[in-house]
Order: sequence, then structure tokens, then C-alpha cells
Amino acid sequence: MDRHQKLNLCRRIVHLVRFIVCISGASGSVYGLRLLQELPGEKTLVMSPTAKEIMEHECGLGYDEVKALADRVYEDDDLSAPVASGSNRVDAVFIVPCSMSTVAKMSQGIADTLITRVASVALKEGRRLIIVPRETPKSQFMLENELRLARAGVTVLDASPAFYHRPTELGELVDFVVGRMLDQMGIEHSLYRRWRE
Repeated sequence: MDRHQKLNLCRRIVHLVRFIVCISGASGSVYGLRLLQELPGEKTLVMSPTAKEIMEHECGLGYDEVKALADRVYEDDDLSAPVASGSNRVDAVFIVPCSMSTVAKMSQGIADTLITRVASVALKEGRRLIIVPRETPKSQFMLENELRLARAGVTVLDASPAFYHRPTELGELVDFVVGRMLDQMGIEHSLYRRWRE
């Protein structure tokens, strides 16, 4: 067996974990930023134009600094990007934070941006789709849209940090929510202390 054949065999044996992280235009951009820092494997990033503005306002980071945390980056208006196709292999899609506008579009099957197209592909291909809405209070329409998505198999993981681990700083609250996202994928971490551990 030559070197090329061995390399191909290794690629088949070792499955590279691939994630898509979408950051939409809602407050809570720090959750998406922290997830990018903690996720293993290959990471693709898609940010909406509003998300870029919010990231700079809330976290003090420019788009170039956020892009550096990902392996691949596509613009939200690039509907010809590889991740817009069901033939593109991915293990899970995270939309964090997920705006209520994005929730509404996904629940109605509207895929007019790359973020909503990536979500639509995840749904039709039966892939993990984890959304992190950060909105309160919620109207009847918002709740009904989330329910439609949950019934379609989407994990709706609200940005609701716990307090039993007695956090003393903002980062611990963020890490709790990000840790819960990683839990959904079975990814080991030490971002927060579990109940009664």
C-alpha cells in the first residue's frame, strides 16, 4: 500500500467533525463567539450583517477577529456557498444567537439567506440543528414558531444560564450556556460545574 492509499484509509477511519456556526442579528453575540472558541473539529462561520455590528458593539471585536476563529467563512448573501447544499457533509449546525426573525423564517421554510438556507438543509437532511434564541418575553407567534421547529427535530436551547454553580462573573454565565450546547453534541468540556458534582 503506497502513501496515498494509506492517507485515504486514514481519512475513512478518522471522521473529522464538522460544524457550521451561524451568528444572526440578535443580542448575545458572545455566545456565538465563545462557541467558536470551544468547538473542536472543523468550523464554518456564517454571520449576518447585523450580527457583525452587534458583535463589535457587545464584544468589541471586528469581523476579521471573529473570522480568525473559523476554518471557513461565508457571507450570509452567498447562496452558492458549499454549505448551501445537502451534499456538503456536516455533523451539526448551530445558530447562536438566533434572532426571532430567523426563527420565523425557518419555521415557514423560508431560505433567503445563507443562514436560513443552511438551516433548511439541516432540516431536510435530518441533521442536528441547535438554535439558541435570546429573546424575552416572547409573543404567541414566537412561541408557535419555536414549537414548529421543535416538532421538526430542532433543539431549541434558550440562552438561560443557571445559578446553582454560583457564578461570580459574566463569563461563567456565558460558559454555562455554551457548555449546554456542547452537551447536545456529547462533547466533553469543563465550562461549568454540573449539579451536585
